[in-house]
Amino acid sequence: MHRKQINKEVLEELRKLNTPTVSNAIEVFDMRPRNSGFMDSSVKCITPELGVMVGYAVTAKIRAKDPALKDNNDITYDYWKNIEKVPEPRVLVIEDLDQPKAIGAFWGEVQAHIHKALGCVGTVTDGGVRDVDEVKELGFHLFASSLIVSHAYVHIVEFGKPVKVGGIEVKQGDLIHGDKHGVLLVPIEIADKIPKAAQYIGEKERKIFEFTKSKQFNLDILKELMKELREAYKKREF
Repeated sequence: MHRKQINKEVLEELRKLNTPTVSNAIEVFDMRPRNSGFMDSSVKCITPELGVMVGYAVTAKIRAKDPALKDNNDITYDYWKNIEKVPEPRVLVIEDLDQPKAIGAFWGEVQAHIHKALGCVGTVTDGGVRDVDEVKELGFHLFASSLIVSHAYVHIVEFGKPVKVGGIEVKQGDLIHGDKHGVLLVPIEIADKIPKAAQYIGEKERKIFEFTKSKQFNLDILKELMKELREAYKKREF
């Protein structure tokens, strides 16, 4: 995998920001339409208490409705080896191919232990998850469509290729940022600039917040402050 990597200091700075703040900062760079790059509400944060998750995507696809056509041990081992190709911290992004989805859970206590040992910090899936209390105790982030009881016949059918989860395509090596609000993709090309951009936009927003609480509040000045905020997205003064 030949993808730019972000130094640990930048990853830690991104971990201090919530997803709406990172989303706002990404908009400053005008790299993609504002209605793209984030997952829809079909993928929910199951472990909001764990805060922000940041990591590089490892991709896979699963089925659970029917048994695997052949012994799945070899593909599972190859899948584990594939995880090691992606830099840490790692986030498993798994597409559930069953229709309807979430018939059987790939994610539970056992898989969370295994994947944490493999340098993974969490998962994002349009399937279901279980053993939430035990997984949360490990500090392993869960983003999923639902909670379900059984693993049914769950098995991996493909890994390392692009997946579609939450309405967007995710490629292996993409930078994932998620918290209680949801999940988004951070363009790696600008990841190191996002903390400063977020600070800049935050300063402009605080001026508005402070003004709305002041005795001088009036619509004419508010109009100018909102214009200043819009201009900040264009000037990129950071």
